[in-house]
Amino acid sequence: MTRFAPLALVLLLAACASGPGTQADALDRALYDYSAAIRWNNFEVAAESVDPATLAREPLTPFELERLKQVQVTGYTVVASRPTPDGGVVREVEVRLVNVHTQTERGARVRETWRWDEPSQRWVQSDGLPRFAND
Repeated sequence: MTRFAPLALVLLLAACASGPGTQADALDRALYDYSAAIRWNNFEVAAESVDPATLAREPLTPFELERLKQVQVTGYTVVASRPTPDGGVVREVEVRLVNVHTQTERGARVRETWRWDEPSQRWVQSDGLPRFAND
């Protein structure tokens, strides 16, 4: 029994260390999930990260979804990232996209403002989905 004690101690310490994550961990995950959704043209999933108040002002309508289907995202590069005074984060992102009809590639600069939403205990993006399909 005593030879298993070190193993049990290691497992117990690992369980304690893997408790609830920090806001920084949640931010890393939110940024990763959002950028992956944009990168793979899954705008409905990306919209789940948008602040509900922003979505109320700028809803993701079926028409808007159809417009977003006119482009294929080919690249998503974070150009700059800086903290805001209120504890949020602002990111400048270069998105490369191809018009699916003309096969013309171009770039679009997108701003993302992230803030911690206390009631929902998650990070939300308050600038809304990129509108590069309108360009």
